[in-house]
Amino acid sequence: MKVLVLGGNGFIGSNLVDQLVAAGHRVRVYDRSPPKLSEHHLKLEYQCGNFNDITSISQALHDIDIVFHLISSSIHSSSNLSPANDVRDNLVNTIGLLECMKKIGMSRIVYISSGGTIYGESSEDLINEDHSLNPNCSYGIVKLAVEKYLMMYGRLYGFKPVILRVSNPYGPRQSKVGVQGLIGTLLSKVIAKEPVEIWGDGLVVRDYIYISDVVDACMRAMDSGLTGVFNIGSGVGYSINEVIKIVEEVTQSKLEVKYSKHRDLDVKKVVLDISKANKELDWTPAIDIKEGLKKHYDWLLSS
Repeated sequence: MKVLVLGGNGFIGSNLVDQLVAAGHRVRVYDRSPPKLSEHHLKLEYQCGNFNDITSISQALHDIDIVFHLISSSIHSSSNLSPANDVRDNLVNTIGLLECMKKIGMSRIVYISSGGTIYGESSEDLINEDHSLNPNCSYGIVKLAVEKYLMMYGRLYGFKPVILRVSNPYGPRQSKVGVQGLIGTLLSKVIAKEPVEIWGDGLVVRDYIYISDVVDACMRAMDSGLTGVFNIGSGVGYSINEVIKIVEEVTQSKLEVKYSKHRDLDVKKVVLDISKANKELDWTPAIDIKEGLKKHYDWLLSS
């Protein structure tokens, strides 16, 4: 299969590209940054370009069977600072992508959405795909809008979208401090012997998933031929304070933690019900948090 990975140099994208190549697929990476060398880089096609360049996107779609859309120019913690940029860069440009696909009769797309932000506040122990959608930050609102447009293009033009609402991924190649992910930040602070700042009291609960399990879900979504929305997480919740304790246990270190004022955009609890993906995609996460933390820590030490 000929696969286009939009954002293929990023955290999830680069790990996905590794697996696609290993599985024998022909892969084209589209990213704004130059290619990162790897042991299989000669087996890949690279196209550098911006997401808003319709001509370049159209060229990247040539002879492609399926698109993985992993481009996002914002993160949830800072997206509210410039919602207009978020809408322009992520929603409007995605609609441009869909229009390009429509023109050439292409229909298959896998979109990485946000299981951590799209639902908003919930009293449920486990949140399934039918839960109400009430994101409280621009990042989640735009993710939801993209989902709605994907479904609209499915109804009107025969698109076959798969939407993966991924919880909180972590693992090798994730940004080390602050930008993406609690776990990577904690582990990096351990290595640097620096204090870590936590917003709030550390009691907010999240669902953390190791990157190889995310990639496995992507592969199964592609191979299944199904359409629809799937939660992709561990199905197990941990508070920030619990994650800190696990990090200290795995690294045999003691973190200096500084607690700051709670942020309004941080909902109290988000743990995903993954039974639909388990049943329809035959997917189950294989790496628990302790094993995943150890793998991530070992990678950071060696990188």
